[in-house]
Amino acid sequence: MVINLKTFLEDNGGQTAAEMVLLFGGVIVIAIIAIGFYSDYTDSVGSSVTSDSEDLAQNITNLKDKF
Repeated sequence: MVINLKTFLEDNGGQTAAEMVLLFGGVIVIAIIAIGFYSDYTDSVGSSVTSDSEDLAQNITNLKDKF
C-alpha cells in the first residue's frame, strides 16, 4: 500500500493535463477577444471580397462575348 501511495503522490500526469486545458482555453479566449476587436475590419474585408468576385465574374462574362 505504501508503494502505491508513493507512486500516486509522484504522478504528475493529471496536473499536466489540467495545465494543457488551461493553456488551450486561454488561447481560445484570446482568439475570441481578438476577433471581437477586429470584427469591423473583417466585415469590410468580406464585402470587399464579394464585390471583387462579382467584378471578376462580370469580366469573365465580357471576355466570353469577345471570343
